[in-house]
Amino acid sequence: MDRNDLADLQAFVAVAQARSFTRAAPQLGVSRSALSHAMTALEARLGVRLLTRTTRSVSVTDAGARLLDVLAPRLADIDGELESLRALRDTPAGTVRITAHDHAVRTVLWPKLVPLMRRYPDVQIEISIDYGLTDIAAQRFDAGVRSGTQVDKDMVAVRIGPDYRMAVVASPTYLQDRPKPRTPQDLTEHRCIGLRLPTRGDLYAWEFEKGSRRLQVRVRGQVVFNNTLLMLQAALDGLGMCYVPSDVAQPYIESGYLAPVLQDWWPRSAGYHLYYPSRRQTAPAMALVIEALRHR
Repeated sequence: MDRNDLADLQAFVAVAQARSFTRAAPQLGVSRSALSHAMTALEARLGVRLLTRTTRSVSVTDAGARLLDVLAPRLADIDGELESLRALRDTPAGTVRITAHDHAVRTVLWPKLVPLMRRYPDVQIEISIDYGLTDIAAQRFDAGVRSGTQVDKDMVAVRIGPDYRMAVVASPTYLQDRPKPRTPQDLTEHRCIGLRLPTRGDLYAWEFEKGSRRLQVRVRGQVVFNNTLLMLQAALDGLGMCYVPSDVAQPYIESGYLAPVLQDWWPRSAGYHLYYPSRRQTAPAMALVIEALRHR
């Protein structure tokens, strides 16, 4: 195998995982056309078709899927070993890629990572905002963040934040001419600001708890977002009730811009956890990030 073969195999994995030449090209630092030509040349050398191209997407053939299954974990292992070799340097260095949603970034990750980056200037952090349950191995992230401890069996979960509560809030303007809900079921008579998650087809059902009682309510309204802060802004603008982490809403409750609703039904959510692949060796930069984020 020559160097061109290795580079083209790495490029193939990037294209197959991104399912797009357009998205893979910036990761590899090449143009879309150059990447497409490289894949055509690789297929010609191997004598088998690896990718099915359409005007909108790229998918792997059966042969491509077989090659991807073999290559992806081995290239990941090589990346891990190279990161381990960098530990021989006097100063920890390397890039750590993390996927999380905006609330986790703003309340947990960023406050803890800023001091780390100031202390270790050669450690680079890349954060991708995503509300989906990202496959971090397929998307080549080092770690992801989720509420609770439920992660895949080949992952390690580390708590990085305390438990938090979800809150229902609305502006006084919205509540002025409407009866305030007394039970979660009353929300079906109100305009509620919806949340659509990429991993769910329908709108997110609001969850409630009171003592041992647990229930969900499917709400409807005039506007739907996939972003917590935009939902909060819509509530401030009087477009309905929203369901957000209580710490996000609390400053607006204290200032009178928002009013709490069904406060005795607000559920408690397990704190955020960092999850990452279970490996015998952890890259130095990643080890620093884990320790910096660990909840104490």
